[in-house]
Amino acid sequence: MAARDWDGADYDRVSGVMEALGLEVLERLELRGDELLLDAGCGSGRITQELIERLARGHVVAVDESRSMVAAARRRLGAEADIRQMDLLELDLQLERPLDAILSTATFHWIADHDRLFHKLRSVLAPGGRLVAQCGGEGNISILRATANQVRARPPYAAHFRDWTPPWNYASAELTRERLLAAGFAQADCWLQPAPRRPEEPHEFLATIVLGPHVQQLPEELREPYMDDVLAALGEPVVVDYVRLNIDARAA
Repeated sequence: MAARDWDGADYDRVSGVMEALGLEVLERLELRGDELLLDAGCGSGRITQELIERLARGHVVAVDESRSMVAAARRRLGAEADIRQMDLLELDLQLERPLDAILSTATFHWIADHDRLFHKLRSVLAPGGRLVAQCGGEGNISILRATANQVRARPPYAAHFRDWTPPWNYASAELTRERLLAAGFAQADCWLQPAPRRPEEPHEFLATIVLGPHVQQLPEELREPYMDDVLAALGEPVVVDYVRLNIDARAA
């Protein structure tokens, strides 16, 4: 599943934009307060923290593949929180009963195999359980990526991208719905939503989150020059042209 190395502390410091998007997704998930719920791709635990507060009589399991992200989430949430380092494609929660719901924000586009992902998620849900999620979808950051790609095609950056494969899977709403139904969901609503954002600290936000795979492909001495060149090419204000893929599905 890993597409890059994450620094959980850096991510947590600049991820206010992602938290705001995630909270909007959380509002779509109606909760009684006693559910057993999975936060699939918890990152540094910002949304997990909100989930725990809303499920005073329930239980939240939070998983992320990144060791650094899990460490950051544990620092935020404390030793009593149920946070596990785990690949969603190898999901094995070993709980006493199936989940009532799964929430996921800004994670699925880092996973190449959505067919396997949705089968795994369905396997841990109780009948009637909900999957509410959002990730990058078809058309996500297309303008920003085009600019970043133009810069990486220049010397001295180009030599470091010869064999590079972009790590994102920005799926369409139609294909996602087909995959969810094939995985055993009885109902699946999927839609794309333009969600442009202007980060307060564009240099660090882009280098840490949006263009992290580009930056990590370069040697240390070229990373800052590359980001400077990308920001110069983008001009001001820096707008991240997000297109989010929303998922609201219910298990058969």
